[in-house]
Amino acid sequence: MKLLAVHPSALMYTRVFLRLEPLGLEIVAGAARNDAHDVKIFDLQIEKHKDYFTLIRSFQPDAICFGGNYLANIPEIIDLARTTRRILPHSLIFVGGHSVSFVADEVLRQSNNAIDCIVKGEGEAIVCELLEAFEKKIPLHTLPGIVTKDGEGPAPHFVKSLDDIRPARDLLQNRHKYFIGTLDPAASIEFARGCPWDCMFCSAWTFYGRSYRTASPKAIAEELEHIEEPGIFIVDDVAFVHAEHGMAIANEIKKRGIKKEYYLETRGDVLLRNKEVFKVWSEIGLRYMFIGMEAVDAEGLKQFRKRISLDQNFEALEYARSLGIMVAINIIADPSWTKERFETIRQWCLEIPEIVNISVTTPYPGTEIWHKDKRHLTTRDYRLFDIQHAVLPTTLPLDEFYKELVKTQQVMNMKHMGWQAVADMFGILWDKVVRHNQWNFAKSIWKFNSVFNPQQQIADHMRPSRYLISPPDELSDKTFNKNKLYIHAPSGRKSRTLDDKTEKFVDATRMATE
Repeated sequence: MKLLAVHPSALMYTRVFLRLEPLGLEIVAGAARNDAHDVKIFDLQIEKHKDYFTLIRSFQPDAICFGGNYLANIPEIIDLARTTRRILPHSLIFVGGHSVSFVADEVLRQSNNAIDCIVKGEGEAIVCELLEAFEKKIPLHTLPGIVTKDGEGPAPHFVKSLDDIRPARDLLQNRHKYFIGTLDPAASIEFARGCPWDCMFCSAWTFYGRSYRTASPKAIAEELEHIEEPGIFIVDDVAFVHAEHGMAIANEIKKRGIKKEYYLETRGDVLLRNKEVFKVWSEIGLRYMFIGMEAVDAEGLKQFRKRISLDQNFEALEYARSLGIMVAINIIADPSWTKERFETIRQWCLEIPEIVNISVTTPYPGTEIWHKDKRHLTTRDYRLFDIQHAVLPTTLPLDEFYKELVKTQQVMNMKHMGWQAVADMFGILWDKVVRHNQWNFAKSIWKFNSVFNPQQQIADHMRPSRYLISPPDELSDKTFNKNKLYIHAPSGRKSRTLDDKTEKFVDATRMATE
């Protein structure tokens, strides 16, 4: 069969700071190609809608798969599916990915029969069975993780081993377009999958059932050897949770003489616990690290169920500095913030050397705050659920909230534009643009004010909305059942590739029970 895998357009934040290859779709495409299917990948982060329609008319795919990792992309996906259905009335059209797994039934309903099914959970585990079932006219809803208008199959299952799945990177045309910060160009890679913690605002753990699985160091190193890009973004939700695994990968990289620059995400307490691992990685190319601090006071950390102290977070930042690693941290702005609170955050950000990113508290389906936050949604427009718009009531008038938010983001952005920073930036731009003809990072510098614009954010709220997300069920602590959130059912300790000491560490640094 001919399969076309499609990634939707870029969202607000990714139009400036990064553009990552669609790794999930590449993995699904790789699984299908290994089963002798003819596969293409089309990325609307780079290409245009008109080029997509030109492609489907020429390629005539038997199946089209849309990646639904982000809630804000769902209206675009539904519209594309509807038009595709008119052009290819007999093709299989399905959607898979993280966010769509939590809203499968309503997306099917809103598509008005344009979408045949939603794939819940890991798509690469079921895509070949799905294509075979469609070809043989077997009811799709009998398959694990498949949801159709006629019903839902058994619970989704995991791929047997992360070593067995390799992304079909070669199917992407413009690989030089992918970057993250100054790592330009950059590829993405997965060392481990899942998260053993249970933060209130996050759905990584509910998607994967609090599991944590790892690829073998040898398989990871072999994949790195075949990646041409000099920059590597490690997509793990929390890098190097298991120290032994992180060290084994580093040793394999050193043994093979692989030279790359790396960017990863981790927690402050993981960094402090596994200092030696991060030290070794700083010696083999780790240049950038993202740490989700989320809050700058104890009350905020408690709200997000992060059992780590402010002192630990600051100690982690100091240790990263000592290794010469550039750190970016994330702070979550709550809609209840006042002008005084924004000003306090701005002053705090100016006192530290790290890059600071600020996002907006956003309840998502699949998270505990989706059900437990007592504040009613002020919008149900999928497109505004992108952590850059306020979807909960703001203490300030909405336009004032956005002015303060963007002002804070501008302060964070401009603090790295002093004379020394400009000199450093010129050196980076000389290397990227003049020596290697790479323009992604250079162009991103000048996009900030056009993308982060309070007038535009207000205008986004005024757009007509054809597709609305259903409001959450309001549940109290007594009526809330965490098990109903899971996509992949939890199976406890056996689902986590962690030694006993690391398992105890995880339990000590989270707030809930299994």
